[in-house]
Amino acid sequence: MEYMEKQDMNQYETIVGMEIHVELATSSKMFCSCKNDPFGAPKPNMYTCPVCLGLPGALPVPNKKAIEWTIKLGLALGCEIQLYSKFDRKHYFYPDLAKGYQISQYDLPFCRNGLITTELGDVRIHRVHLEEDTGKLQHAMVDGKKVTLVDFNRSSVPLVEIVTEPDIHSGEQAKLFLKKLHQIVRYLGVSSADMEKGSMRLEPNISVRKIGERELPKYKVEVKNINSFNFVKRAIDFETKRHIELLEAGQMPKQETRGYVEGTSSTVSQRSKEEAADYRYFPDPDIPPIRLTEAYVTEIKKTLPELPDSKIERFMKEYGLSSDEAVHITDEKTGADYFESCVSLAQGSFETQNITPTIIARNLINVHEEEMSPKKRIDALLAKAQEKNVDAGVITVAVTLVLGQQTKAIADYKHGKLSALMFLVGMVKKELKGKGDAGIIEQELKKRLS
Repeated sequence: MEYMEKQDMNQYETIVGMEIHVELATSSKMFCSCKNDPFGAPKPNMYTCPVCLGLPGALPVPNKKAIEWTIKLGLALGCEIQLYSKFDRKHYFYPDLAKGYQISQYDLPFCRNGLITTELGDVRIHRVHLEEDTGKLQHAMVDGKKVTLVDFNRSSVPLVEIVTEPDIHSGEQAKLFLKKLHQIVRYLGVSSADMEKGSMRLEPNISVRKIGERELPKYKVEVKNINSFNFVKRAIDFETKRHIELLEAGQMPKQETRGYVEGTSSTVSQRSKEEAADYRYFPDPDIPPIRLTEAYVTEIKKTLPELPDSKIERFMKEYGLSSDEAVHITDEKTGADYFESCVSLAQGSFETQNITPTIIARNLINVHEEEMSPKKRIDALLAKAQEKNVDAGVITVAVTLVLGQQTKAIADYKHGKLSALMFLVGMVKKELKGKGDAGIIEQELKKRLS
């Protein structure tokens, strides 16, 4: 039975498109001047106004910085920037949506047709558009009763949505793609992308088809609001198996929205999935269309930092790091900047003290001192290097002295006990008050003992 199940699994391939929501870290909200700090607010509904509460007559004004950052993200993802764009109203009812519609973008997003490369294949970006976030529901007990409360501090926070093509074919590929996207967002500095707080939310749309088929499946299942790369992988793996079992039983999986259950690494049904027509999109009459110029987009492009892939390539070429070392050092932009500060401070010591960029990189990877300044780290490496710089004649004298005292260790070594050699190295280091290079001392001992 198990063999048959594996055979069935091998006849299908997973088809996944991702929707990723990223809250932008602008000072104010998307369409009003309220403070954009839903996680730091001292109390619920503190950062609100008639606009983000959807009160009658309140008029939205788009946040210019949020638009610039959306374009910046699109450029970093290799997207084409639309010079003509607009905001639309997306209608649906939910308690955390005060207006009864969300201001979003439908047919004219700011960015289209990007690409992220992973080790398991390219993932094309279909679109990057800008919208507003909703409020947040909180389930609580009040006077002994279960109630649901709404906090509108998050309402109208700028929210970028990145939508991929259905190019992902496994949970592992989804994880690699999301890690890379998360890294790019943080390099740009447009969002903390803190998934635990919900400032980056992940939603895979999953289906399966027989291997060899070219058309997309006639259904898809969306798993909403996942906050971990690993959970996305597990949700995709679970759904793939569930869909195949249904198809093998002659049933078509239901097009629906599901939620991820962390404790069981499974998903549960929440509601049937909406189509675009259900939202009754139309252009927001309160916000004029957005017209950009090529010159404006070029100016935004100039603000792009060096992105992770380019930085990895440069660190390997310029500093001689291995691929693994470069990937590790550039994981966070702050780490990459810290490394280059250390290299700059040690510039004159590359030859005189043998403190190379590779030695600095390995020290960073192995010695985790978060509050150590680059200067302190280089000073520590220099001190260590100076400890090793002991005159060869001084080492020879110390070795002679120790060998004259440690006759038993010499006999043990000659009888094949290699740990005796390490003991002798330690005794020489002790004689030198901790100084001297252990490798050089070991070589000198071997030469004398042979």
